[in-house]
Amino acid sequence: MPGSQSLHLVDHPAVADRLARLRDRSTPTPVFRALIEELGVFLAYEATRSLPLRDERITTPLIETNAQRIATRPVVAPVLRAGLGLLPGFLSVIDDAVVAHLGFYRDPESLRPIPYYANVPPQLEDRHVFVLDPMLATGHSGVAALDALVERGARLLTFVCVIAAPEGVRCIHAAHPTASIVTAALDAGLNDHAYIVPGLGDAGDRMFGSLTSVPDAVRARNR
Repeated sequence: MPGSQSLHLVDHPAVADRLARLRDRSTPTPVFRALIEELGVFLAYEATRSLPLRDERITTPLIETNAQRIATRPVVAPVLRAGLGLLPGFLSVIDDAVVAHLGFYRDPESLRPIPYYANVPPQLEDRHVFVLDPMLATGHSGVAALDALVERGARLLTFVCVIAAPEGVRCIHAAHPTASIVTAALDAGLNDHAYIVPGLGDAGDRMFGSLTSVPDAVRARNR
């Protein structure tokens, strides 16, 4: 899957049930956060299905035998803040993945992503890199995250989200034709405020009980 343009919908009753509870406005913050983490497991399982393997000789309690291991440790890059919610689930599937961090906030007027943090390992050329962000709305933040990774050498890219809008899917595939997208749902589209409809609201706010993703320093500068 990684490295070729695709949109993969994770179709499973357990995913659908968790997604329904996430969409419910009455779901409290601790439950919402737990559901996001659980969905991270399902999404990671599907997103990493085609990771290449290498042969290894091991010794069991009984005999020596051939086994297979993941060939190269992948990189997982949650987009701050909300992408952190998917990280525990991903790491429960690929426990030795290298974790990068990318920080963006959305300008309330232009709706464009503004970068404020990046911590990315070197030598990404031969690694499969998975970007985590629960919502793929306009696609601008997703493209910015993928751009930042491509600038650092990444070539095998997969964007992992809980809900995607068609506008976001088109945006990512226009900017990064070889990137794959793995999601639990493809919703109808965006409203006038660029929120996914029917969606689930602001994933970061609902996950952490906060009201904005804009860093304090930026809010102070704009006062």
